[in-house]
Amino acid sequence: MRKLLRLGVGKAGLALWLLAAVPAVAQVSEDSQVQLAREYERKGEHEKAAFLFGRLRNDEQTAPNILPDYLAALQGLKQYKEAEKLVKRAMKQRPQEAALGVTLGQVYAQAADELAAQKQWEKVLSQLKPEQVAPVALEFQRLALPAWAVRTYLRGRELAHSDTEFGPQLIQLYTQQGQTDKLMAETLRLVQTDERQLPFVRNMLQNSLQDDKDFALLEKELLSLVQKNPDQSVYSELLLWLQVQRRDFTGALVQAKALDRRGRTEGQRVLEVAEIARRNQDFESAIAGYEYLGREYRTSPYYALVRQRLVQTREDQVRTTYPVNAAQLRGLLQEYEQVLRDLGRTPETAPVLRSMAALLAFQLDEKEPATKLLNEVITMPRASLEVVDQAKIDLADIYLLRAEPWEATLLYSQVEKSHKDTPLGYEAKLRNARLNYFAGDFKLAQSHLDILKQATSREIANDAMQLSLLITDNTAMDTAGVALRDYAAVEQQVFQNKIPEALRGLDALLVKYPGHALQDEAWYLKAQLQRRTGDYAAALGTLERITANPKYDVLSDDALFLAASILEENLQDREKAQQLYNQVITKYPGSIYVVEARKRFRKLRGDAL
Repeated sequence: MRKLLRLGVGKAGLALWLLAAVPAVAQVSEDSQVQLAREYERKGEHEKAAFLFGRLRNDEQTAPNILPDYLAALQGLKQYKEAEKLVKRAMKQRPQEAALGVTLGQVYAQAADELAAQKQWEKVLSQLKPEQVAPVALEFQRLALPAWAVRTYLRGRELAHSDTEFGPQLIQLYTQQGQTDKLMAETLRLVQTDERQLPFVRNMLQNSLQDDKDFALLEKELLSLVQKNPDQSVYSELLLWLQVQRRDFTGALVQAKALDRRGRTEGQRVLEVAEIARRNQDFESAIAGYEYLGREYRTSPYYALVRQRLVQTREDQVRTTYPVNAAQLRGLLQEYEQVLRDLGRTPETAPVLRSMAALLAFQLDEKEPATKLLNEVITMPRASLEVVDQAKIDLADIYLLRAEPWEATLLYSQVEKSHKDTPLGYEAKLRNARLNYFAGDFKLAQSHLDILKQATSREIANDAMQLSLLITDNTAMDTAGVALRDYAAVEQQVFQNKIPEALRGLDALLVKYPGHALQDEAWYLKAQLQRRTGDYAAALGTLERITANPKYDVLSDDALFLAASILEENLQDREKAQQLYNQVITKYPGSIYVVEARKRFRKLRGDAL
């Protein structure tokens, strides 16, 4: 443009040049002219856009749907005085639109006159009216000025004479800015006056609080508020949610009990917490919850379920405490039988029969009575299809224990068909894939797994992905999968609870295939089996083979976390366990074990939950 002027092209000539660049502009409609100008501005051709916008009438140039693009074109050309005049004209035409004052300040800021910008924005806030608060704050947010948006909402709060006005908006802004202390104060203030905001508040806190110290600070504040305001259940609700997030199920049970008493909910809140604790393998807390429900709510509709869950959780606890105590397993069978005597053999107690069958077949190696119990469930009148098909999967597992794969796959396939595209159907398909894997038919197993990797159940999809990767990684170079067949045979022995045989098979495999890609998997499985047999020192030594060898980096975090767990849970060496958990956190920050390792590390260090 400047070059044209130096060549002696005057303003009239310049207009003719631009008209030549914009063919037939005089003939196009105003709407087409505006669209063309916007297209030029979108492409960064500010001169053409500004020229076309400048041809519009004054009132059109300042219209809300044109002003932003025209202003952007002028600022793109660094024509800040023209931009200032344009915005001031708009302010004169629409004095009620306080957001235009924010836009004017942005023009000054673009022109590097920060003092004028600050002065203009202060003027906007000083003259703010209640109905102008939201549009002004939104304009500040659009211009990426969150601190000024916060000031706008706080000014609006003063005008409204309310301590909670614009609470949700302020919470979002504090979240975006990472202002945790202000976020917590605002969320607590909001739920105090409007309990309906609790879901929103929980969501914002979950997205914002990342560090344990923030969770601890919020928990301390909530505990204080619960004590000061025992009649306001919202604080107990929020504290219950927070303690579940932190996996402090003991504390969560306290709040759940209080909420059940206050809301007369027949123990439902305690049951929810106990179930979550069980899924997270905090068996002590889960058992405490179920025992409380069994004592206090004998007439509740959940009583039968509670009795079942109590024994099932005790079984989970026994089975994951190595070495497994056979006498305790026998005691659990007696507890199951007592539940059946008290509640009867009904469709509601069919899950108890399933649990007894699994205990007999997989822990006590008594397959015949287990099969009898499962057939009782399958043929039980009025039993739900879900429970019946779960029993079919269990029965198929027993057929696999008895080395009868055809009977097993028949039952798995029945459940797949009757529960298509459901978690139970996916579970049956995963069992079928595992059966094919055990049999060494990796191609057929992979066809099942490719479908399961898209399953809606995250746990099943993850299991499918892991088995799929194992097959892929170990058949890429060895297409026949010779070594993998041997490893799959060992895994089948583990499934059949033939631990001594599996350990001998692993030792043979490690000797037969030195340097094979399966070695780290074999070492890791061996360590798990050594732990199950109570040989903790040997397990730690085996895990060290993985952690000390850089080529086993894929399983190094798994091995380190397992070693720390053995030290903490089985050998009670708290100091050494703490060191290894810290190594997981520092050496493998992207590991899936980091969250749990950090929790255990802080617990061992003595941090208050």
